[in-house]
Amino acid sequence: MPIPRAAAVVVDGPRALLIKRYLRQPPGRLCVMCEAVALGPTCPGHSYAVLPGGHVEPGETPETTALRELTEETTLTATIARLLHTGTHNGRVATYYLMTNVTGTPVLSGPEAQAHSPNDSYELLWADPADFAALGLYPPDVVRPLTELLLG
Repeated sequence: MPIPRAAAVVVDGPRALLIKRYLRQPPGRLCVMCEAVALGPTCPGHSYAVLPGGHVEPGETPETTALRELTEETTLTATIARLLHTGTHNGRVATYYLMTNVTGTPVLSGPEAQAHSPNDSYELLWADPADFAALGLYPPDVVRPLTELLLG
């Protein structure tokens, strides 16, 4: 059974906080994005954006994961306002929680900051719905509910 994923949705007016990614795995290494789009054994590299989030750890609830990942990846703290969306992310259940009472200034941190390199890059950015297609917001099933939220 795939490990579930949980993500935090932080908004500032008509914009959401995203992590812009570039990922290219070396030959012989499994790439979850290649697997998601059924490409061949050599990873061509992928540019996309995701909401801050990650794996639900043993003993955690998805809500706890979303809050933990938000702080680990961005240094922000928050509370959960409500569940925004449940979908899938690379074949696993993914839950998205709208955050409220957000404090701090977003700064890339944690394992993402440590892993940041030319073939595995991370960049925090604010984006509005007009940016989602160009950024390759992933997974595709989160685009509609996030757009509806931001456009009200």
